[in-house]
Amino acid sequence: MLDVRNLRKEYGDFVAVDDVAFSLPERGSLAIVGESGSGKTTTARMVAGLEIPTGGHVAVAGRERRPGRPGSRERRARGRQIQMVFQDPYSSLDRRQRVGDAVAEAVRLHRRLPADGLRARVAELLDMVGLDDRQARALPRALSGGQRQRAAIARALAAEPQVLILDEAIAALDVSIQAQILGLLARIRAETGTALLFITHDLGAVRHVSDDVLVMQAGRVVERGPVAAVLDDPQDPYTQRLIASIPKPGWKPRRRGGPAAA
Repeated sequence: MLDVRNLRKEYGDFVAVDDVAFSLPERGSLAIVGESGSGKTTTARMVAGLEIPTGGHVAVAGRERRPGRPGSRERRARGRQIQMVFQDPYSSLDRRQRVGDAVAEAVRLHRRLPADGLRARVAELLDMVGLDDRQARALPRALSGGQRQRAAIARALAAEPQVLILDEAIAALDVSIQAQILGLLARIRAETGTALLFITHDLGAVRHVSDDVLVMQAGRVVERGPVAAVLDDPQDPYTQRLIASIPKPGWKPRRRGGPAAA
């Protein structure tokens, strides 16, 4: 579904992404992990078409993307291939627009439906992400953070994309809500066949949503493979440090001036 080769991004003398390559099969799920500044979000933005690569190739469903800035028709076609969900749904949703209207607008952009068909499709998308009629009539400020992220996911799914990119989409949510969103993403993948590209610094979340994982450091890929293989037996020292930094069950912070709590 997605084939990325020799991807590179330069900002002046700074190389943000250097020779990144990976593939994502149809209905697959790949996580790209790394600390802030590793290049994972820049990579995702180039795959989504929001950044123009300095070099390399991106092909979606076997069709290589043409270099340069796309026109409106090409942008719309890309939207039907790839959609992106961001960390902060409040900034990506129009604060003056009701949630149901935002989803309806996205449906109209990609499909021509009669009024009753449009209403039915919007209701279907909102139900898919766990939102009801009352939340559909609400403005984003009236929703919780988790509900806003569900609305952003519904709007992205309105294009019926082949690939859904999630850029730190659970990072700003409470732990219990994170688990709900991860479960939602797994269900969406199973029901729709949409492939997932999951961008995160949270290694604990990777097991719940991804088949394979790519570890990035300073713009380069340092390790890749099936999630269980990489997380249970990391080979690269950087991956080992990332995994070692995950708090273990029962861990408590050290008190200043005193011994660590048991």
